[in-house]
Amino acid sequence: MVVERVKNEIVIRLPSFVNVEAMQRILDLISLKEATARSMATQEDIDLLAEEANNGWWSKNKNRYIK
Repeated sequence: MVVERVKNEIVIRLPSFVNVEAMQRILDLISLKEATARSMATQEDIDLLAEEANNGWWSKNKNRYIK
């Protein structure tokens, strides 16, 4: 593995045998960390948002699971 800084980017070179799916999960985590780094949301805010999203999903999809 080679990591180098080129102008305003960091370039990572990996051998071709590296598992692409695993690497994509790592990159997704880095992307999430970058996107939320400046967030002012509290854990309570996040929990409430998640609950609202789950309730909305259930309202739209419950007829698929309960007959």
